[in-house]
Amino acid sequence: MEIVPSVTRSACCGCGVVLPDIEGPTHRYMASSPACWAAFGAVLAREYSDRRLDTVHRLSVDTYAVQHPGDRSPQCVQSVAVHLCRLCVILEGDFPIERSNAVMLQVKRIEHRFTYLEPPTSRAHMTVKDVVDAVSVDAHRAKVRQWALSAWNAWSVHHETIRRWLPMDFKNSPR
Repeated sequence: MEIVPSVTRSACCGCGVVLPDIEGPTHRYMASSPACWAAFGAVLAREYSDRRLDTVHRLSVDTYAVQHPGDRSPQCVQSVAVHLCRLCVILEGDFPIERSNAVMLQVKRIEHRFTYLEPPTSRAHMTVKDVVDAVSVDAHRAKVRQWALSAWNAWSVHHETIRRWLPMDFKNSPR
């Protein structure tokens, strides 16, 4: 009888997903485990290799960032704020990706005004692992959208603040 060693698993310090412990890099300021960062790398590789996933790539980046907010440094504060603003524009404003990018250029002009938002205790009920496990392009797109909604809803206590950060033309323009 062959004995297979057990795999040690641990929770990501950012999103809480439990994955096997591995050695490897992590992002410079988005706090995560090496395994979670590798899973996100797999999602990005899939999205970069299939143009049909262009429509959800921004959501993947924004969602991962807000689930891994890092610390109270100005860089982390600005990163979380910008990514939450884009989630708001896409998910609440129903803006297409191209239009959301234009709004984000305006948001970046005021990033010095952003304040620290206390991250939610639970970042969302979905994580990057749910997207990694998607088996088709349609499933990937659906999982990213669900993941993004889950993360956006987790930050609900801050929604009014985030909406105030958005430029007036976003608030007043027809979707």
